[in-house]
Amino acid sequence: MSLFFYLFFGFVALLLLLFLWSVRAARRGGKPTTEASVLDEYGRGHVAHLPQVRQALAAADFEYLSQRAPQAVTRRVRQERRRVALAYLFAVREDFQSLVRLANIIAVLSPEVAAVEEFERVRLTAKFAWRYGVIRMQLRAGLAPLPRLDALSDFVSSMSVRMETAMKELGERAALAAELGSSLDGGGRDAT
Repeated sequence: MSLFFYLFFGFVALLLLLFLWSVRAARRGGKPTTEASVLDEYGRGHVAHLPQVRQALAAADFEYLSQRAPQAVTRRVRQERRRVALAYLFAVREDFQSLVRLANIIAVLSPEVAAVEEFERVRLTAKFAWRYGVIRMQLRAGLAPLPRLDALSDFVSSMSVRMETAMKELGERAALAAELGSSLDGGGRDAT
């Protein structure tokens, strides 16, 4: 057996473990959502709060605060802002998980979903889990990973746009099938 063989299966095993970890984390935490709320949200709940999180983690903001406030207040504000950033990160994860549930619904409703598209969903989940974990560790360590947080938010938002496109295509196909079905039902009857 070659080294490539072992590396490939090791990579696949790692992706599978990350996927299982993300599914386990989804079941353990968070509030249960209904399918209607998943369809309403489309993974955009976090977007409205990104500017405030950027401001809270901005280096210039911390510098200004450290010049004006006592050290104990500055430390406490940093801790509170880190908690806010972690809460935002949790909201991004919730939005991602709602998009994954929506992707599962689309896959069930769309018979032509191939194994390649299923693998893509697993790949995206693993990619998200990795990025999420790195950002979470950085925030817990006291760092302010604004570019990574922006990139993760953009990643989830772009996935949201892809889900909307898939839903639109699914709706168009359903409407076309209904139209075709109704024309076939009425096409063979006599008007007498």
